[in-house]
Amino acid sequence: MSSAAEIIEQMNAKFNPAAAAGLDLIFQFNIEDADTYHLIVKDGTCVVAQGESDDANVTLIMNSETLKGIASGETDGMMAFMSGQLRVEGDMMLATKLSELFPA
Repeated sequence: MSSAAEIIEQMNAKFNPAAAAGLDLIFQFNIEDADTYHLIVKDGTCVVAQGESDDANVTLIMNSETLKGIASGETDGMMAFMSGQLRVEGDMMLATKLSELFPA
């Protein structure tokens, strides 16, 4: 199984800069059984950073298995949210942009 760090890096490799044009957002991933990461999406770029951000627009809380499923496209993010596998804090609507920014 891939580590949370590897999954986050794989997501970053799939980043769609066109979908991020004009955006200035921070997506934080609190992985319950691993580390915390945040993705800084700004004007068509994405930077991965380890640790928490004080300025996260949305925080997604899940375990590494759920992260792996969502990142690979095997797990639907909305279904994970509805089933309690994924919790969202902050601007919930931004979580729906993840599939545009990081297509599976």
